Amino acid sequence: MRPTGALHLGHLHGVLHNWVRLQHTHECFFFVADWHALTTEYDNTRVISRSVTDMVVDWLAAGVNPSAATLFIQSHIPEHAELHLLLSMITPLGWLERVPTYKDQQEKLKEKDLATYGFLGYPLLQSADILMYRAGHVPVGEDQVAHVELTREVARRFNFLYGKEPDFEEKAKLAIAKMGKKNAGLYRRHRKRYQEQGDQESLEIAQAMLETQQNISIGDKERLFGYLQGEGKTILPEPQPLLAKTLKMTGLDGQKMSKSYRNTISLREQAVEVEKKIRTMPTDPARVKRTDPGDPEKCPVWQLHKIYSRDEVKSWVEEGCRSAGIGCIECKQPVIDSVENELKPIRERAAEYLKDESTVHSIIKEGCEQARDVARDTLDDVREAIGLSYW
Repeated sequence: MRPTGALHLGHLHGVLHNWVRLQHTHECFFFVADWHALTTEYDNTRVISRSVTDMVVDWLAAGVNPSAATLFIQSHIPEHAELHLLLSMITPLGWLERVPTYKDQQEKLKEKDLATYGFLGYPLLQSADILMYRAGHVPVGEDQVAHVELTREVARRFNFLYGKEPDFEEKAKLAIAKMGKKNAGLYRRHRKRYQEQGDQESLEIAQAMLETQQNISIGDKERLFGYLQGEGKTILPEPQPLLAKTLKMTGLDGQKMSKSYRNTISLREQAVEVEKKIRTMPTDPARVKRTDPGDPEKCPVWQLHKIYSRDEVKSWVEEGCRSAGIGCIECKQPVIDSVENELKPIRERAAEYLKDESTVHSIIKEGCEQARDVARDTLDDVREAIGLSYW
């Protein structure tokens, strides 16, 4: 997540609730993408430095647990920059120019000069972020799937160029033998079925079987993943996008909630401000007077009801709006109450962390150390594969 200002309800429902769920089922790495923030905020770096600790506080207050996930700052892991550089040597320029968000962001942010090398290359830096941890899945929204696909293409090209180690096939066969007679037989059978018949199910079964193998090394496991598909050693596994059901939070003006539109409710917004912002939200323009009937679908407040209200409340709102049985102030009150009920515990937990920022800094420091251990291992393998390990 890019540190470019206060987090708001859009971040909570679009990302953080999903992170909290994932940390209990996956090994998770969540990082402050300060280098990514520089791609658009290179002339406003104060907002980045000011937002880093604040953002981690909001993560912790929302329920992200440093005991269950690794939290770190991107720029504190210099291996990200080196892997980005090495991947840039093999990535065709056209791959970056065709990323959908490249031209889209240039259109949306016309006030900024985004004709920079850093902005063009930021999807490849994202690829380095992902491949550094050999991620199996990347939690993204639909608009980011193209970035994960680019990452898959880069990994595939890297493995093709550098995954052909000497005696690869001989080493793969020795690794199969270590799996035990039964598992070795299953692996060979599924490999043959996939390579001769293109049986996707056999590929998936064999891959799942490799994931559970305890008696072969990580290097052997990577060889067998490559051998399975008729390739060389898999040094950088291809990740999959992990699309989760996330709620698109409508802003106070009916547009998408975004700092750029100044239509947000921040996670630490005080109760009086939350109430003021929701009470002044626009409603269906047809409801000029209290007695005028309205259409909930034309009202931004209704979009918040869809997220926060129980079915019986939504029925009350829909019927009352269409019949003019309730006024807009009455309609807004349940949303005010629900938003405050959600934000109050977050605000209280954030206040505790802000009283002791040294604890937050310790969490970040420990996470950076954990992330860097993994990053160094990956980069050692990458350097060796390319031929940059000289001694």
